[in-house]
Order: sequence, then C-alpha cells, then structure tokens
Amino acid sequence: MLLFKLSQSCNKKSIRLIHNYAKNFFLKVDQNTTQHGGELVAKTLKAHNVDYIFTLSGGHISPILCASENEGIRIVDVRHEVNAVFAADAVARLSGKIGVAAVTAGPGLTNTITAVKNAQMAESPILLIGGAAANLLKGRGALQDIDQMSLFKSICKHTASIRYIRDIPGTLKKAMHIAQSGTPGPVFVEFPIDSLYPFHLVKREIGIKDDSKSLVQKLISLYLNNYLYSLFAGAFVEHDFNPLKPKIPQANTNEIQMAAELLSKARKPVILIGSQATLPPTPAGDLIESLQQLNVPCFLGGMARGMLGRNSPIQFRHCRKDALKEADVVILAGTVCDFRLGYGKVLSRKSKIISVNRDKKQLTKNSDIYWKPTLAIQADPSSFVVELAKALKGFSGSQDWIEQLRAKDDAKEDANRKKALESTEIHLNPMKVLQTLDKILPDNAILVADGGDFVATAAYLMRPPTFGSWLDPGAFGTLGVGGGFALGAKLVRPESEVWIIYGDGSCGYSIAEIDTFTRHELPILSIVGNDAGWTQIARDQVVFFGSTVACELAVFLFKLFFN
Repeated sequence: MLLFKLSQSCNKKSIRLIHNYAKNFFLKVDQNTTQHGGELVAKTLKAHNVDYIFTLSGGHISPILCASENEGIRIVDVRHEVNAVFAADAVARLSGKIGVAAVTAGPGLTNTITAVKNAQMAESPILLIGGAAANLLKGRGALQDIDQMSLFKSICKHTASIRYIRDIPGTLKKAMHIAQSGTPGPVFVEFPIDSLYPFHLVKREIGIKDDSKSLVQKLISLYLNNYLYSLFAGAFVEHDFNPLKPKIPQANTNEIQMAAELLSKARKPVILIGSQATLPPTPAGDLIESLQQLNVPCFLGGMARGMLGRNSPIQFRHCRKDALKEADVVILAGTVCDFRLGYGKVLSRKSKIISVNRDKKQLTKNSDIYWKPTLAIQADPSSFVVELAKALKGFSGSQDWIEQLRAKDDAKEDANRKKALESTEIHLNPMKVLQTLDKILPDNAILVADGGDFVATAAYLMRPPTFGSWLDPGAFGTLGVGGGFALGAKLVRPESEVWIIYGDGSCGYSIAEIDTFTRHELPILSIVGNDAGWTQIARDQVVFFGSTVACELAVFLFKLFFN
C-alpha cells in the first residue's frame, strides 16, 4: 500500500513536471527582459480606474508601488497598515469604485485585519494586496512567512495567491469583480515576492548554478530552472486588462408590484434607509428623487445619513421608535435587524414589513425570533426604491402622518436645545459644542465619526449636509477609523471640508496620521471630546461595579500637540 501511494505521488509530480515543461515550450521566456509582475498589477489597476493605492512600504511590494506610480496611480503611504485599509474603505464608499491597499508580508498584513473585518461588515468593496514569501520558500522559515491565506479566508469574499506571473491580470480582474458584485466586500490577493521582480533578479536570488557537476547538483538545478521558467512562462504576452461588469441582484417585476400594492394601501408607512442603499449602480440623485416623490417618512442610517440634506420634510431623526410602533407598512431598504434595530424587537407585529437587501442572510436576520417579513426581496435596495416609485406614479404619503411625526421630532429638538444651554461647572457642554459646530459646517463638509460617548452625542445631534457627508465604522463599531477614513475622504473630495469627530480615547489610534496629512498636503480638521476617559464604558461600569478601573485617561493638551 505504501509503495502504491509513493508511486501515485511520483506519477503526479512527473505529470506536473511534464505539464510545466510543455507550457515552457509553448510559452516563451525572455531572459533579458526587465519587465516584472508589478507592472502587470499596475496596468490591471489602471484599467479598473484605480486612482489611489494606500500603503506602508515593504520590499515584498516595491515593484507594485513603483510601477503603479509610473502608471499615474497616486501612492499614499501611511504610518500604520490598518489605516491604509481604512482609507481604501473610505474611497470605496465615497467614489463608488473599488478601494485598494497594498501592504508587505507577515506583520504588514496582520496589522490590517481589524480594518478588513470592518470593511466586510460595512459591505465595502476593497482589494487588499499583500506580499508573501516566494512560493519556493513557503514553509521553510523565510522572512515574514506565515499562512496568510488562512487568516483572510474568513473575513474576505475571495482570496487568491499568485503562482505564475501570467495569471496576475486574470486573478486581479476576478477578485475585483467579486468584491463589487452581489453584497460588496473585501478581497485579498497574495503576491509571492518572486512573482513581482524581474527575471534576472529572481534567478540570482534562487541561486541556480549553471556549472553543476554532481548528479544531485544537476537535478537541483533542473528543478530550480523548471520552477523559474514556469514562473515567467508567458508572463508578458498581450493581456486583457478590461474590467468585468459586477453582478447586482435586482427585484423582478412581480416583487415590485407586490411591494407597490402594500405601500399604496398604507396610511402610516415608514422607510428605513441603510448604508447598502448608497451603493452603485443607482445614482444618489435618482434615489433621492424617488424618496421625495413617494413622500413617505424616512429614517437614515450609516452612510445614508445626510442623503436628504439638513432639513428635508420627509426625514426624521428622533422619533423612530414611535414611528415604528404605529407604522402599518415598513420598508427596510438595506437596513438590517441587528442590534441597531433591537434585533427586530422595535418592529410592530401589526406592521407589514418589506425587507430589501442584497445579502440573503441579512435580508431576514433574526426573523425567526422577533419579526417576520411580509415580503423579503433579495435585491439592490436603491434600485428597488427607484422602481417602486415608478410603479406608484401619483402616489404620495399621508401629510397628516408626516405632520404627526414632525411634531414629535421638533419636541425632541427643542429639548436638546435646552440641554445644550445648561451650564457646566468646569468644562464645555458637549451638546453646545456639537450644535455650534453643526451650525458653522459648510454644505460640502464630510464628518468622520471615530469615538464612543462624544461621537454618540454627535450622531444624535448633528445634521450631515449632503449625500456621503457622514462616515462611521458601521456594524463592527470599530474605534480608530478616523485617520484612515479622513485621508480617503479628502482625496476623493478635495474641495470638501473634512472633519474628524474624535473621542480622546479613539484619537490615540490614528493620531500619527497627522504626519500623513502633512506630507501629502491634505488639510483635515479635528475636534476632540477631551473628557479624559473612556466615558461610554465608565457610565455603566460605575453603576454596575462602582469602579472606574481602566476607564480613566490623563487630561491631554491636544492644542499643544497639534501645534
């Protein structure tokens, strides 16, 4: 049995060697070329309209960075790899294109994991490019060699590792197609270092001896030559770099008609718009126009905040619980029944609920416990709303219902204004600070939310002025997104006034990126809620356990630091 297995193994290796030799024969290798795999990466990214690569330098990825710069792609180097991915995430959210980060092997990649998971949960299409040890040396103790594929499989839609240079364009095209199709998310492509450098450098590093004398040395040289020629065979023939069109699920005519019938009979309808409704391909203007035509009360969450401007007559901010309690029809357009909606507990059993989401799992999350959808449609939410409005020409929601909710919203606004006027013994009233900031913001401002207690207050009080003017981490609740998000936002919208709303705790995660802002001449503003503590945690911890342990920070003079 053992001999049979060994024989099988040898036969498989022999077949593989013959296959590689055949490829080498038909796919020629130019030993004198100075072309390298990094150029193929750059050309593919350029063809996909990638404008920026966020990175922290490393020898594994130098060919990609240099070639991309030559292609006119702007290389933006940060001070921590996690912020490269956060910046790519912001680019994806604000531009509608894929965001790209490239980092070196081993610790360079492990430093990105939090941001990649955040992008997965926020449904942001990003491409993470990572360096790696040469395929020949994997598992042999090479510098920064770890099993990177296993680390990223659970947090990415797709992972791939380059084995042959000729596969680079096709592998990247497939990865970016997957990232942007269906429910968007991060993808990871690993580039062994020898797939990126020129032939003569790789040959030198492999250490092939052309004057081998012993049989063993000759066999080793034969094996290494086969490896080298297989790696470079057909690498620089003519490639197709053109992007593949993303596949986006759409509601069918029957689903649109059923939803239209439910909404047309509603007396007290409500629409909850989530981040997923801001995704391409539907232009934001079309979605906004459709919502205004329907004239149904709207509550905006995540990236949708600001979509309807500061003072839209159909947007409400403070009376969601009351509205959902009374609503007879609720449309969840990209909104998920997770902790942000009380796992569905806030929805009334009497309401007819139309759930629309690209993701099958998110579409009916927790419906087995607290709620049931009347109609569950796996489709793009924004396209659905546009088609729904077309099917309901002449329909307009009840003005009495809108005025009823407006009275409740206004009463809460009045209460907040009174709280903002309350005097404090020593420090500034945070509600007053944030309301003042809200008043002076220009219409093109972008707010980046990075914190706990202070940012929760900002989310409650501030009115993002326009579509894409609010960036928060999303469902993962990640601290530390500020520096990276602001970096990406300012690059995509250089004319915008970008503000980071920091807590003094979260500020510590990305404060080093002030150096990045300075080097790349990107003026970004920050406001820090400097209460010398992890106050959001302390509020409950003190009540439950009578202790502030690990919740206190030193009073820090941010003004002196920023100067």
